[in-house]
Amino acid sequence: MTDRPSAADCYPPAVLPSPERQLSLKGQKALVTGGSSGIGREIAIELGWAGADVVVNYNSGDEEAQEVVEAVEQRCGVRAYAHQADVSDEAAVQGMFQRIQETFGGIDILVANAGVQRDAAFDEMSLADWDMVLRVNLTGQFLCCREAVRAFRRKGVVPEVSCAAGKIICMSSVHDSIPWAGHANYAASKGGVLMMMKSLAQEVAAWRIRVNAISPGAVRTPINRDAWETPEAYHALMKLVPYNRIGEPSDIGRAAVWLASDYADYITGTTLYVDGGMMLYPGFEAGG
Repeated sequence: MTDRPSAADCYPPAVLPSPERQLSLKGQKALVTGGSSGIGREIAIELGWAGADVVVNYNSGDEEAQEVVEAVEQRCGVRAYAHQADVSDEAAVQGMFQRIQETFGGIDILVANAGVQRDAAFDEMSLADWDMVLRVNLTGQFLCCREAVRAFRRKGVVPEVSCAAGKIICMSSVHDSIPWAGHANYAASKGGVLMMMKSLAQEVAAWRIRVNAISPGAVRTPINRDAWETPEAYHALMKLVPYNRIGEPSDIGRAAVWLASDYADYITGTTLYVDGGMMLYPGFEAGG
């Protein structure tokens, strides 16, 4: 365990940017893992709208990833490229960060979004499915966060770009706190993300590196189509959502932009639940 940096080792306080620039990510370089579809796709586009150049990571689906790159470049007028890499593969992750350094000259924002589900009843769950979900959802975030922290520490704070040396947003889930029968591997992985994020935030705050998480609730993505596609399924889902609408991927994308911006500069080690109130446990609204 390394000692906490002394005041002399830390970067000096950055001057806050002018108000018109606080939500802008202009000049910053962002990596979105799992960025070819669903929530990752919208995060990549929203970061581009805010002015960041974007790397769209994906594991499979070349065509979908390239469509996101084209959307970011054409709609937002920034640079983007796609990079295929399995985030659970250490060498692949290191190669991805090396290419970012060579292409963009560094990185300012990591959105560790890549994730998978392999659902089964606990007594029927295979070790392979348990391992795969933990490897992608938790180990993959560890590997990407580690490389990002190394890059941020090399770069330091560049006040004209951002108040922070770097920003990490870990994609979690309401199931980092809400148990989910039939999905023990997924819930365990997200619970792990919660404590990894907090521990990392505590460790690197002195270097002006901010680490936070977004925990979505029910969001309209292809992975959970069965939960919202029919009127009957949607009605049942709304029993869990006090705000009485499903989330859209753009809801998560806009939250990511805010967390990455200097508007959120004093926020680290925090989970932002973007869930329409699922964490309010609506089953207890009448007293249980």
